[in-house]
Amino acid sequence: MSIEVRILIKGAGDIATGIACRLHAVGFNIIMTEIDTPTTIRKTVSFSQAVYDGNMVVEGIKSVMCKSFDEIEAVLSNRNIAVVVDSKLENMRQYNPDVIVDAILAKHNTGTKKSDAGLVIGVGPGFEADKDCHVVIESKRGHFLGRVIYKGSAIPNTAIPGDIEGYGMERLIRATADGVFYPICKIGDIVKCGQIVAYCDTTPVKAQLTGMVRGMLQENLKVHINMKCGDIDPRCNKDLLYTVSDKARAIGGGVLEAIVSYYFKINK
Repeated sequence: MSIEVRILIKGAGDIATGIACRLHAVGFNIIMTEIDTPTTIRKTVSFSQAVYDGNMVVEGIKSVMCKSFDEIEAVLSNRNIAVVVDSKLENMRQYNPDVIVDAILAKHNTGTKKSDAGLVIGVGPGFEADKDCHVVIESKRGHFLGRVIYKGSAIPNTAIPGDIEGYGMERLIRATADGVFYPICKIGDIVKCGQIVAYCDTTPVKAQLTGMVRGMLQENLKVHINMKCGDIDPRCNKDLLYTVSDKARAIGGGVLEAIVSYYFKINK
């Protein structure tokens, strides 16, 4: 059974995927939009991978890359998630969404407007509730993660990754030069601090701590110096590679609360 409310999620990375999984679980129809070359790091838990592979399954939920409106309708009728390449929402009228969730996490508004749908939700910093969207969902780890904000904005971006076992910035794998990215380690590999994990053209990229590769950029993509290309998890728990994170699940809960609250109020 599906609920006859069509939700469009902008972005299909790991946070957007966590949101989609929570909404799909209660029966909503979901379309997700992406760019033609997604730069997702956590590929094992991101529906954006469907752009490269044709489909992607996360926690038993299947997403399918669609190239026509007929394909979208067929995918939705089969209770799967439709993924389309349309970062500028040029086909907004054909999607005809009841709800739009901007989960690109660009840290700024890339063009989402309050008038885009009956309910427009912005995830993270860059949005102001009741101005350029109806609702904002807090995306920063901590006490307010997943909070539904009806007035004002989320906590500003600090550019500091969340702490895992005392490690923050050290977890990141960043491009060491402009060029084409060539990973030599894959997600799930155990690496040591100082080990070469990738190359930007011929410039090596080294791990900054010992742990398990949790995310790695798609190979052959052009990168710029200091661009985030992967991350390392010191916990080395492979079960965490294939499940939605606590952060994504909490944000998804906030989005679900906002949607249910909206429809409860208009149907009173």
